[in-house]
Amino acid sequence: MKHASTPLRPTRRAALIGGLSAVAFAGVAPAAFAATERLKVIATTGMIGDAARRVGGDLVEVRALMGSGVDPHGYRQTRSDIVALTRADLVLWHGLYLEAQMERFFEDLRRKRAVVAVAEALPKDALLSHPDYEGRYDPHVWMDPTAWIGVVDEVTRALTEALPTGAETFAQNAETYRAELKQLAAYAADTLSQVPEDQRVLVTAHDAFSYFGRAFGFEVIGIQGISTNSEAGLNRISALVDELVTRKIGAVFVETSVSDRNMRALVEGAAAQGHSVQIGGSLYSDAMGAPDTYEGTYIGMIDHNVTTIARALGAPVPAGGMNGKLAEGS
Repeated sequence: MKHASTPLRPTRRAALIGGLSAVAFAGVAPAAFAATERLKVIATTGMIGDAARRVGGDLVEVRALMGSGVDPHGYRQTRSDIVALTRADLVLWHGLYLEAQMERFFEDLRRKRAVVAVAEALPKDALLSHPDYEGRYDPHVWMDPTAWIGVVDEVTRALTEALPTGAETFAQNAETYRAELKQLAAYAADTLSQVPEDQRVLVTAHDAFSYFGRAFGFEVIGIQGISTNSEAGLNRISALVDELVTRKIGAVFVETSVSDRNMRALVEGAAAQGHSVQIGGSLYSDAMGAPDTYEGTYIGMIDHNVTTIARALGAPVPAGGMNGKLAEGS
């Protein structure tokens, strides 16, 4: 798997995907959607799948390939995934090199099916540049609810194009969902503004929160780079321990889809220097919570993150978050 942090090169896996694609595409004709059927939509990430369900409502049947706790940077698609993708009426993927290992497949599939990279529709001036590669961007736009509205707009456009008879329903559902996302953004801004200014430092496992930091005025420090495939060396961890001690940072955060090994090393290193650092909580970074839970929705995911961060860094927060729906201990 290659991500934006590593230039793409031909690999044995790419050859395998090409072979599977050739088998899957054999005899595949462009989708002929029956008016009595629900539009079959496959999304790569849970966040995109949630947007498609909210906008599509009863007119769509949505499957997300990457479920709870799945790291998209290391995701390996299966033969059954590839077959399902070739049979979908609409495929929604993120783009911005988040699923770089699947790009060749999506380029092939686009000749047979409606395939849309929804985050690619965002204006470039709204994106954060990749720190290492010119012309590439940080893909983690879902960390800013206001930016995510632009992705929802593209999901709405793609659904409408795939099923024009559902246009009115999609427009109404999208309007309702946008209002909820604006409410979420307002809750986040108000809650996080109550964190003392000298404590507005978010230390996480990898650089998934830069859009969050930009939106809400936080300094974000990730042990790893934008991709979870990058390794955090001993020198990096040692330097961060010194920074925690010097700046008296009292909390760091683990992520549900990334190993907590490096974060534990930070806590232990700070303790060895006489400085106490707590694990402020577990954040959803590249995947949402468990299916059929509030945290398993995009709004619940961000509500959980905002409430957890604010509480750990000294701000008063509602016990159940914005809507009173967060699980106990969130």
